[in-house]
Amino acid sequence: MSLRIDSDKETGVALVTLDRPEKHNAIDLETAAELTAAWREFRRDDAVRAVVVTGAGGKAFCTGIDRSVQVPQPSSPYSIDDPLIAIGPKANDLWKPVIAAVEGMACGGAFYLLGESEFVVASRDATFFDPHTTYGMVSAYETIYLAQRMPFGEVARMALMGTAERISARRAYETGLVSELTEPGEAAAAALRAAAVVASHPAEAVQGTVRAVWSAREAARTQALAHAPHLIALGNLPPERQAELFEGGRGRGSYRVR
Repeated sequence: MSLRIDSDKETGVALVTLDRPEKHNAIDLETAAELTAAWREFRRDDAVRAVVVTGAGGKAFCTGIDRSVQVPQPSSPYSIDDPLIAIGPKANDLWKPVIAAVEGMACGGAFYLLGESEFVVASRDATFFDPHTTYGMVSAYETIYLAQRMPFGEVARMALMGTAERISARRAYETGLVSELTEPGEAAAAALRAAAVVASHPAEAVQGTVRAVWSAREAARTQALAHAPHLIALGNLPPERQAELFEGGRGRGSYRVR
């Protein structure tokens, strides 16, 4: 198992931990399937009234898709198989509140999870970046999720700068991606405290509020997500060319923290 789930029946809070620290909690197909199953199970478990999602090890919350994953694609430019498309709570019709707790790096496909959380708590040493363009890939789903939380220029800069620049936790807080900063190692504890408060309120009112908040931007988000697979199919370099860029060390080493 690459996902740990710990539920506290007293508080009504479940802690979901991506448990692949040796891979910086990158998501392989097994982990993706476990996340989907977890969110769907929470829909039926009335004992769970709020969820915190985090990453093990302290060095990374999540670094997106595991590069070793092979996902054969349809030949049609109108179709794409995205292994991360259903790893988030909203993609699985879960409207219980989810809080993300970030330590270390959060990049690429991590934004599928951050983007579908109600809010994000991060330690002061956390960093955020989107490597897609560096490796010849379109940042579509990631930028759509980020655009629900951050100013347009900040989203565009993060996506276009690729691995050359990382956003500090302070800057992420200033631009709305993060709602609370903690000392290193304390993000999960702070998120669990907040989740326990939320879980103590009547569940019907909480879930209705979650749904209301999301409905404010639902139409724009849904329309944008519908375009994402086509932009990826048309703009991504072939997988072998992406691998050359990645294995050649492009984008590694020096970067600026902003």
